[in-house]
Amino acid sequence: MEAAGYEPKPSVLEREFNTRHWGKPMTLHGVRRWLQGETIPNHRKLTTLAEWLRVPVQALGYGEALHQVREPQRPGPGHAGLGYQDRELFEIYLRLPVPKRRLVRDVILAIARAHAAEEAEREAAH
Repeated sequence: MEAAGYEPKPSVLEREFNTRHWGKPMTLHGVRRWLQGETIPNHRKLTTLAEWLRVPVQALGYGEALHQVREPQRPGPGHAGLGYQDRELFEIYLRLPVPKRRLVRDVILAIARAHAAEEAEREAAH
């Protein structure tokens, strides 16, 4: 956490982790146990932590030495066609708390399902 510019405090870890993880939020007590080495996060949680801190998952899971923080990865080819507004929207989405992100996801999925049903009706009519 220090190498990434964060204070290694349970309150900081709880806030930053819960804003990024798609799953059950961690408690202050739970992240304190991580910091003290009493427990180890599962692989999904380690992956969230590694992406946030920009370190290899293996460094968190197996204690490999960290000589430098990785640079953020560039979007893959699937994101090449995204414009500035779409990228900005994704950044805003990622800053939302997990419950709000779930709500946004549910709305998008509902719209996508309705669109797919409309497309299927059009195809059936032709």
